[in-house]
Amino acid sequence: MTQQPAGELSGPKPKAASTGSPPTAGEFITETFSEFDHGRQVTVYVPPNPPEAIVFAADGPGIARWGQVLESLDLPPTMIVGVHGLSDEMSRLQEYSPVFDADRFAAHEQFFVDEVRRWVTSRFGVTLPSERTAVFGYSAGGELALALGIRHPDIYGAILSGSPGAGYEPPSNLAPPLPRVFLFGGTLEPFFLDNAKRWANALRDAGVDVALNERNVAHGPDQWRSAFPGMVEWAFSR
Repeated sequence: MTQQPAGELSGPKPKAASTGSPPTAGEFITETFSEFDHGRQVTVYVPPNPPEAIVFAADGPGIARWGQVLESLDLPPTMIVGVHGLSDEMSRLQEYSPVFDADRFAAHEQFFVDEVRRWVTSRFGVTLPSERTAVFGYSAGGELALALGIRHPDIYGAILSGSPGAGYEPPSNLAPPLPRVFLFGGTLEPFFLDNAKRWANALRDAGVDVALNERNVAHGPDQWRSAFPGMVEWAFSR
């Protein structure tokens, strides 16, 4: 089991300059799934080179754009599949946490885990083993990442959860096999940091490989975006 020290993630190093032609930039593709929730979009970042890793992410359109940051870093080519979330916060919580509306959560789970993954395989020809597949989310999406990763360890080999909320708490029956888990939270968002620590302790007690990173930041997208490359490195560069 591993624990990141408090402070900033060291992060992956920039790639060395190439003497050849620069690689083609990655592209973004958005698809609308008309049969789920009257039309739900998924935005995919397709890296310039064939993907060696894949991250399925909640609150997708913004996160998929973070793929551009990965292009200049010494990381395996990583596809990001961003499933769009809802703007209404209560509806979002009902989809992301199994404790508020079990039926709505289950419908979104089936869409996220099964339908979107099948589409990625058929559309892009990408099928990677669990050790090259992660699920990511922050805040309420951090709860979703934990819930889906724990419920589907055969699919997701790593859970990347930032500033998780407290609706979904660690189950009492955590047992292997379970994915490796990276958690982080800010000292200026104590509620969310406490939730991350609660999950870290419960997962360690269950024998899970856990990294917990505390950062001197508040709750917000800037910290999640800056932490993302280091999380991808932790998940796939081992």
